Amino acid sequence: MRIVDVQIDKIYVPAARRKTLDEEKVVELAEDILENGLQKPIYVRIGKGRYVLQEGLHRVEAMKLLGETIIDGHIVAAQRK
Repeated sequence: MRIVDVQIDKIYVPAARRKTLDEEKVVELAEDILENGLQKPIYVRIGKGRYVLQEGLHRVEAMKLLGETIIDGHIVAAQRK
């Protein structure tokens, strides 16, 4: 799987995933990213002209907090239920 640049403002976060956000964890992660860089890319799928977040909400929010506009991401295929 290759890593691509994903525009943060093009990422849609489903409501159920957003409910799991821990602001304290975001701040801690932002500090770690400042010191060590982003260690693990996020996972997104492509849907209706945008990226849909699959994994990495705290990383996305930490990068937003740092004023970043691009984040490393893996594109994954949508799973059928």
